[in-house]
Amino acid sequence: MKKAYFLADLHLGASNTKTRLDEERQAVAFLDKIAADASEIFLMGDILDYWFEYKHVAPRGFVRFLGKLAMLADMGIKITWLIGNHDIWIFDYIPEELNVEVIDGMVERDVLGHRFSLQHGDAIGGNRKFRWMRAVFRNRFCQKLYGAIHPRWTVGFAFNCSRKSRNAKLKEDYKPVELLPAIESWCNGRIAEGDKAEYFVMGHLHRPEELDLDDDRKLIILPPWMVSNGYGVFDGTDFRIEYFTTSS
Repeated sequence: MKKAYFLADLHLGASNTKTRLDEERQAVAFLDKIAADASEIFLMGDILDYWFEYKHVAPRGFVRFLGKLAMLADMGIKITWLIGNHDIWIFDYIPEELNVEVIDGMVERDVLGHRFSLQHGDAIGGNRKFRWMRAVFRNRFCQKLYGAIHPRWTVGFAFNCSRKSRNAKLKEDYKPVELLPAIESWCNGRIAEGDKAEYFVMGHLHRPEELDLDDDRKLIILPPWMVSNGYGVFDGTDFRIEYFTTSS
């Protein structure tokens, strides 16, 4: 039986070198495991903790993971990468070299006979500062200015900002669940406007959630692979949240 798999928030590259390689190998082991029955794989954003493509230079690292994606794509498995707020700056290298479809924003797809609405989730809700930064990071002029700076300055700066953001999210007053009402309202608004999606699937909140929406639709917030090795799987009938171990 063919299945569709959904992964979010791997944040590969966020850890120190030794741990980073172990985490990358574990992600590759998971991709090896699902290769036999995967019809599609959806990478739901923040797969890499930081990535910026230059015209003739690819960032260091991730060779095992990216190579495995290329192998799966060559096997005929369709891979869709919906960028998040950390892996924003994917341009043409990954889609062309890996034969992976890269999408910035929401996409609707028929998956094993059912309609899905898919996005990372960072476009809904968030405070004014976050929304401003999101707009700046996606601005083409700002991207060109940033790309003109030598990587010896930008890479360290970007990882440091990412680390500070993650440490802030570990504070007790950070409650990502507070974004759920806005997301739920957004989904129900789409349904009221005639959206045919049966499943709305996102990541970004770094905690799994499954909510019933209007008209018997469902909202699925994927678990963060980075801390749980969790993922979503759909077999054409049921959508489940599961967790990968090397012994599974």
